Amino acid sequence: MTIQPPGAAVSNGVAVPASRQEILDLSTLGTDAPSPAAPEVVPAVPSPAPPGTTRTPLTVSLVIPTRNEAANIAWVLEQVPSCVDEILVVDGHSSDATLVTARSARPDIRVVMQSGLGKGDALAAGFTASTGDIVLMMDADGSMSPLEIPHFLYFLTHGYDFVKGSRFVAGGGSLDITTLRRNGNRALMRLVSSIYGASLTDLCYGYIGFHRRYLEYVDLSTPGFEVETRMVISAIQAGLRMAEVPSLELPRRSGTSNLRTFRDGTRVLRTVLRTHESGLSGHAVQQVRRLVHHKARGAVTAVGLDRTLGAAP
Repeated sequence: MTIQPPGAAVSNGVAVPASRQEILDLSTLGTDAPSPAAPEVVPAVPSPAPPGTTRTPLTVSLVIPTRNEAANIAWVLEQVPSCVDEILVVDGHSSDATLVTARSARPDIRVVMQSGLGKGDALAAGFTASTGDIVLMMDADGSMSPLEIPHFLYFLTHGYDFVKGSRFVAGGGSLDITTLRRNGNRALMRLVSSIYGASLTDLCYGYIGFHRRYLEYVDLSTPGFEVETRMVISAIQAGLRMAEVPSLELPRRSGTSNLRTFRDGTRVLRTVLRTHESGLSGHAVQQVRRLVHHKARGAVTAVGLDRTLGAAP
């Protein structure tokens, strides 16, 4: 029988904790803690190490992509708990004092300079440079509390491979999301749950953690904010055991967000459909994509030929 963490409802391999308080209570459980009343929710306690051996604790890396977040990064870094062994700040060509402020708040950080553009490229640079057994990612604008990191680590150290924050599971919430963004997220989430066979409650939220050994299965090929969606879909396709952790999204502490609802929503939709290949609907999507790309290449070739002929004597 598969043992599930307390308060986690599991459907199609996705575990959803019942409430934030239950996760806080779970962090105090030890191997001698009494079992819950219901046998199917016995805490997943790791088996003891064989006599004469010691269990090596897992190390944790936190990757924070930044770009002009000087007003916010210090607050974020000062909140990081001691369970994080390594903090990597990935700078995306900031023109303000982001790095100076970050080093002042936490002199022990590692700075990774992003060579390309976009959040996907920044995360790829940070993940590659990280050394921890567990890799966590969060935003630098103060909308995600580092104090929630132990909740992610509980599930990652109790049998789960990929853990994501959810604003819409019991115990989570958002103090920043608009009605338009909420409805768009709900529609995209239902689409992903339908075509990929996963029970999710949140899709467009970038508070994520996973075991570094699965890094090659986590797709970071998309450049923009849709990278979180691509990561989740690739984890589903790879068969990783996934859990959603309640998370409270806070308002951005300072500055203006680079998120654009319609532009980024369209990118997320394209990401969802681009990798859908199973069943009749997936076959239809890929046929349409091939047709569109074929016509686009034909149009480019025709334009190039016309210009060549026009330039001929």
